Amino acid sequence: MTDLETRTAGRPGALHRAAPALLGYAAVRALGLLALAMWSAARDKSAYTLLTARWDSLWYTRVAELGYGYEVRLPNGDVHSNLAFFPLLPWLERLGAAVGPLSYADAGFTVSLLASLAAAWGIFAVAEHVYDRRVGVCAVLLWAVLPVGVVQSMAYSESLFTALAAWSLYAVLTGRWVTAGILAALAGLTRPVGLAVTAAVWAAGVVAFRRDRSGAGADGAHGRPHAPAEGARRVLGVVLAPLGAAGYVLWVGHRTGGGPLGYLDVQAGWRNGFDGGVAFARFVAEKLTSFPAALAGVGLIAGVALLVRLYVVGVRQRQPLALLVYTGIVVVLALCASSYFGSKPRLLLPAFPLLLPLAGALARARTSRSAAVVCGVAVASAVYGAFWLNGSGPP
Repeated sequence: MTDLETRTAGRPGALHRAAPALLGYAAVRALGLLALAMWSAARDKSAYTLLTARWDSLWYTRVAELGYGYEVRLPNGDVHSNLAFFPLLPWLERLGAAVGPLSYADAGFTVSLLASLAAAWGIFAVAEHVYDRRVGVCAVLLWAVLPVGVVQSMAYSESLFTALAAWSLYAVLTGRWVTAGILAALAGLTRPVGLAVTAAVWAAGVVAFRRDRSGAGADGAHGRPHAPAEGARRVLGVVLAPLGAAGYVLWVGHRTGGGPLGYLDVQAGWRNGFDGGVAFARFVAEKLTSFPAALAGVGLIAGVALLVRLYVVGVRQRQPLALLVYTGIVVVLALCASSYFGSKPRLLLPAFPLLLPLAGALARARTSRSAAVVCGVAVASAVYGAFWLNGSGPP
């Protein structure tokens, strides 16, 4: 890769190239928020409360305000501890409240709005680098119109995590190893699935080291091997990548007295763990035993099949290893968690590389047809998001 290619995101034209994607993303999110406001008003609810002061948002703002140590003991003996929530979003909420006239909830909402734009830009950068600009625009629009896309505007950590993950992956793809490691560490301070970003950095690093040792890492333009400094930066990036998640998990283990696995005990208090998908399979099977729940079961099976299909297409299209490793781990962790089955769609939001094959197909269609598809799906997504948040909604 040439020096010019590795500086692509830093060129003055980077924002100009991404502008159509960001404007389209902002328009879709504005439509979703408008639909939510109208639906909530009709039901005498506050759309802003749904976005900032419900479900996990309350846990994050409580951490920002009071720190860690709060827990709820349920009648069945379960213990819901706020140690389950990683600290970067609460830290940013606390910072926002400290430097401006914002409440913690306001700061969380602001962080999510800004992070969602950063995530959209990062998705565009990755897709443009791997494919082309038109695919980048389509990928961002597809991410915006996902059925649970309204979560991107909530005071949740999905947008922040996706932004950090996307830019870390872009840094890996363009040879910015230290940046990739720092962003991976920050992603690891945001959500447990930060493991996927670290694994992507490690996998790409191992391949790069093997390529160098085999002599295939020579500069194609000049026939020169990579400088030692590049190898040092790569090592530093690989070392930095896991520090965020490892640091928080070890701190939780020390605080709870549970040792290195103490965080797993905290998650067990929420009845959340990793069982290889057994509980989810049982959940789907139960849906199939009665009507009309069977329709939901069939839909879940079709959804999982689609995820697998998109991943396989990505492999066949020879997506970079970093993207495949990242996506695979995000999907496995989302589908194989043993609880909160209704949360799985939003847990899959960061798996944006799955959208790249669809974005490629959309990019190859005529502009008028692509625009009609995106607009139609955007309206449906906006209506569904408003309905969902005014109903069961997350956790």
